[in-house]
Amino acid sequence: MHKNKFLTIIWFLLLIIPGAGKVIGEEQEKSVKCVMNRVISDLYKTSNQSDLLKLDIRQVMSLFSKDELQVLSTRHWMFEVNVPVVVSVICSNEKNAIPFWLPESGFKKTSLTLKNSQATYEVWQKSYNAGNIGLGVNGFENGLALHYFVVVAPQDKNSQLKISNFFPENQQTGIMQKGAATYMDWDELVIQEVPDLLTGQPLLTTTRGRAAESHLVGAFRSTPYPSSQIPDQVILTWSANPENSMDVQWRTNAVVDASTIKLREKETTKAVPAAAGKMLMEDQMLMNDRFSNHYTAKLKNLKPGTTYQYQIASQNEWCEAESFTTAAKDHAFSFLWFGDTHYSPQFGEILRKGWSDHPDASFFSIVGDLVSDGLNRNQWDALFEYSKETASRIPFMSVPGNHDNRAGLGAKMYSDLFSYPMNAPEGVPKEQTYSFTYKNALFLMLDATSSIDAQTAWIEKQLAETKATWKIAMFHFAPYNREEPYFDIQKAWVPLFDKYHVDMVYGGHLHYYMRSKPMKDGKVVSSYNDGTAYIISVGIPNRDQNFPKEPYAEVTDSKGHLYQYVKIDGNSLYLESVNAQGKLVDSFSLKK
Repeated sequence: MHKNKFLTIIWFLLLIIPGAGKVIGEEQEKSVKCVMNRVISDLYKTSNQSDLLKLDIRQVMSLFSKDELQVLSTRHWMFEVNVPVVVSVICSNEKNAIPFWLPESGFKKTSLTLKNSQATYEVWQKSYNAGNIGLGVNGFENGLALHYFVVVAPQDKNSQLKISNFFPENQQTGIMQKGAATYMDWDELVIQEVPDLLTGQPLLTTTRGRAAESHLVGAFRSTPYPSSQIPDQVILTWSANPENSMDVQWRTNAVVDASTIKLREKETTKAVPAAAGKMLMEDQMLMNDRFSNHYTAKLKNLKPGTTYQYQIASQNEWCEAESFTTAAKDHAFSFLWFGDTHYSPQFGEILRKGWSDHPDASFFSIVGDLVSDGLNRNQWDALFEYSKETASRIPFMSVPGNHDNRAGLGAKMYSDLFSYPMNAPEGVPKEQTYSFTYKNALFLMLDATSSIDAQTAWIEKQLAETKATWKIAMFHFAPYNREEPYFDIQKAWVPLFDKYHVDMVYGGHLHYYMRSKPMKDGKVVSSYNDGTAYIISVGIPNRDQNFPKEPYAEVTDSKGHLYQYVKIDGNSLYLESVNAQGKLVDSFSLKK
């Protein structure tokens, strides 16, 4: 659900000329972003947190000058047409979903409606001459609402319409018809009912998250775990070879000028300082901690199989020393992995249980949906608080889910917070897809919220070139499941898993546990030596649903949240899944 894929359908009368939107976007100094930044900064100077939480639409409208309201009404979505057109702005008819500027700009509400499975939409129309067209923001109250979308049609049906100079530049287009996807970040949500008058007209799709660009009413948040001068949120990851490197990340508040780390081998006395890069992070709507510093130290040239102690300091205040152990050259190791966690304290509990039960684990992974809104730093603050005892001692290796790559706005905060290998294929953001080898196992960490096709050749290259005994893939959208099979992944990636015999594929998203029987070419085969185990899990209390068991399922469970422990020793692999009550839900072994 909600995959970040792009549907582009070229209409035979529609010519798209990309790349010129920057001219429109920069021809004036003021932009929507500039206006909103000014207002939000002023609000922080003049209002307390209680005032910010009580903002209503009347108060918000009074914050902008006449010129700024004009910017908000015309510079959110822009393009150019070569002939006179009728523009249809199609917005949800939910309360407060109608953009404030529509009637003031001369748009007239029509009797036309459209429907998808989530909402009914009403249609507002206005005629324009050839030239530039500028449309406004989605509103001040509906930051999580479905953003409006647009249909453009020539006034003269015999005219050949050309639409160009888009802002934003990544405009996707299609044809308005039954089955059309109107949101680039949710291509499963399609139009079910279309009026005849709009059928066949050029459709300009959008992303749901753009509604947040002007969200002020009910938009401000606070974090229960604000940053301070004392370093916290210490996280270990790898961006290079696990045998001789370790990345350490942490944060302080923005007042701190610099923070440092020192390192020594355990039971030695000489500590060596290491450099750390600093990045200023901003969550504009976070009332009590808008800015914080995020640090990353990439420790290199370490010794394999060696325990190191490290200590972080800022403002001459040293944190308590922690330790980690680099990968040894022998083949025995173990790790923990989890399905969706959604920054829940219950995930913290199951993580601590898994770590307590299996202190031998070398790292832990989450297969997406780490939080519920990846652009809200307060949720990341909670996740790191709940996982701090473990994440500061063993690496935290994850992949993004649809909630981390939020509503078409990307997963920038996810990427900023984690330091992972930079070996993603072209067309996928760095650190969202990556691979690493730990001892005799290859881990393909895939971003299923990005382009599936852009990763396919890269996946084959990783599998073809590896010498690892074991091959494990982790990504959010499980290709085989009882609710929403991902046929695009089954078509593009599963044949590669079959060809190179990927041993296990771990996924989430569905909020239940399932281990498949051995699967190859979409069918159950006799042995895991010939087929792949597809496993779905969830790291928070799930929906207790009594679905029928899938014909390809070996084990299913929908009554709890779980951790998975995997141990690999040479040619042997063992997996167990344990719920929050300590019950062994599933276990099995493989031997090559």
